[in-house]
Amino acid sequence: MTLTEALKEQMKDETFRKEYESLGPEYELISSLIDARKLSHVTQKQLADATGIAQSDISKIENGSGNPTIKILKRLADGLGMNLKIEFIAKTKVSI
Repeated sequence: MTLTEALKEQMKDETFRKEYESLGPEYELISSLIDARKLSHVTQKQLADATGIAQSDISKIENGSGNPTIKILKRLADGLGMNLKIEFIAKTKVSI
C-alpha cells in the first residue's frame, strides 16, 4: 500500500479527516516561512539578528512547536524583506 493509498483510506474516518484538515493552515505557514527564508538565503541566526526574535523561537515556529502571533509573523516577514499576507478562502473538500 502506498502512502497516498493509506492516506486516502484514513480520510474515510471523519475524525481523522477533520484533524488532518485542521492542521493544513499550520503546515502551510511553516512551509511558507521556511521557503521564504531559504529563498532569501537567510539562516535562522541571520533572521534572528535582523528581527530581534531569538533563533530558538524561529526554530520552534519552523518545527511546529511555536505559536507565533501576527505581530511576530510581521516581524519575520520584514526581516526577510517581504510582506505578510493572511487571507480567508472558501473551504474545499480535501481529495487525495
